[in-house]
Amino acid sequence: MEKYYFTYDDIHLTAKDIADRVVASGYDPDIIVAIGTGGFIPARILRTFLDKPVLAVGISYYDADDKPSKEPRKVQWIEEAERKLAGKRILLVDEVDDSRSTLEYCIRELMRHGPAEIAVAVLHDKKKEKRGIIPPEVSRYFAGRTIEDRWVAYPWDAHDIGAHDASAAACRDKP
Repeated sequence: MEKYYFTYDDIHLTAKDIADRVVASGYDPDIIVAIGTGGFIPARILRTFLDKPVLAVGISYYDADDKPSKEPRKVQWIEEAERKLAGKRILLVDEVDDSRSTLEYCIRELMRHGPAEIAVAVLHDKKKEKRGIIPPEVSRYFAGRTIEDRWVAYPWDAHDIGAHDASAAACRDKP
């Protein structure tokens, strides 16, 4: 199976582009909410450019054998969510919009806590039919890059970062 390999530099530059577009759009989040585990690093990089606090939620869409489950489920949630999210403008961050099920689930959970507004930011949006939807209450959707439906190898998943970066360079050299 053909894969995408993105380096930390790629991720950083993509997150900066997203931050620039968030600012240019006029959206000024009060809080960044990272969907763990893939959204942790992009959210932290966005914090550098947007200067907003980051909260994290753990949502799992895979079972113990790394097979997709029917529905996402909460693994970790924001303590005192009502107080921290009510009336706030939220930027929800994940690494990839694949099936959209996790995003939809998390958006609906966040909406239960009465935020003023929710926007979504993902590093990569896969061109494919989505099982989930972005609810109409979401005011903005920022995708760093739209990519074909291939497996994405992120640097934070690499056991050998040198080999990972070499694979990323080899992918860039292909016509």
